[in-house]
Amino acid sequence: MIPSNIRLDGDTLIILDQTKLPGEEVYLEISHREQLFEAISKLRVRGAPAIGIAAAYGYYLCAKADRDQADFFRRMDDAERYLASSRPTAVNLFWALSRMRQTLKRNALLPRGELIEKLRLEAVAIQEEDIKNNLRMSEHALPLLKDGMGVLTHCNAGPLATSCYGTALGPLLLAKERGMNIHVFADETRPLLQGARLTAYELMKAGVDVTLICDNMANHVMREGYISAVFIGCDRAVRNGDAANKIGSSGLAVLAKRYGIPFYMFAPLSTVDMETENGRGIRIEQRDPSEVTELYFKKRMAPEGVKVLNPAFDVVEHELITGIVTEEGVITAPFEENFRKAFERAKAGKVEENA
Repeated sequence: MIPSNIRLDGDTLIILDQTKLPGEEVYLEISHREQLFEAISKLRVRGAPAIGIAAAYGYYLCAKADRDQADFFRRMDDAERYLASSRPTAVNLFWALSRMRQTLKRNALLPRGELIEKLRLEAVAIQEEDIKNNLRMSEHALPLLKDGMGVLTHCNAGPLATSCYGTALGPLLLAKERGMNIHVFADETRPLLQGARLTAYELMKAGVDVTLICDNMANHVMREGYISAVFIGCDRAVRNGDAANKIGSSGLAVLAKRYGIPFYMFAPLSTVDMETENGRGIRIEQRDPSEVTELYFKKRMAPEGVKVLNPAFDVVEHELITGIVTEEGVITAPFEENFRKAFERAKAGKVEENA
């Protein structure tokens, strides 16, 4: 079983440091917003849903630690802006912080202790909903799998990136639990090696048959017939169905199209940004050049002074996506129309739950 990667312990947020995996399982104790900012920006916690959950707990801890009545709401706005600046692409970060802000405003007239408790309960609810939605997504995707098939995945979209099961890895783990044997090919995912360090680690822990490949081997395994489907995560999907994910995702989509292989992305509805029209509106994070030139190498592998381009994500155009798996089902083209229907189903379901 994968260790619990995010949990609240009193006034401390406990996070599994993903930069230490697979060699060490090190847990960080976070009690200040600066610590959380560093953990998110340095990818100690990563994966769109996990970032959102961590930010929600961080917002709650900021509120709990603030003992001053004067300008409390202004300082909480400052805390929200500060945490939101830690990663620019993953929409779950902004979604979770917005949800916490709305809870704050909705309960602004309550005594301070009751208000803080409302914030704690909202952060807990965000994590619990993530667990439920991961399982629902996995169930929706299970019919896409057949015993013995090969699936290619990229980056890491398993339990470490969420709370339980994960998104793109969820159906693969669920299939294993239900007696299906799926052969997973995991891209190493340069330059941060999330596939090699995290996906291979998770799948091996779960007893799933996994083979690690270099990113530039994807064409070969597709052409040789090893791959029947591609399952990858998603950091932001927008209104027309374009979707951003870890750099290298768009190349896999082009290859899958060339070989007639279904290409599925996995995105809880909290990752769908209906305010942005198409992928051109997604801000792509540019990261430190050292991740390319020296990180995870025993010594620097590029000449000093060489220019480096290091985008964290690229955008998969909607024409290349077979479907986007959400907790409300597999969304296919026309994406905008079907996203709206999914949001309506989700809203109706919440109303029914609360009735």
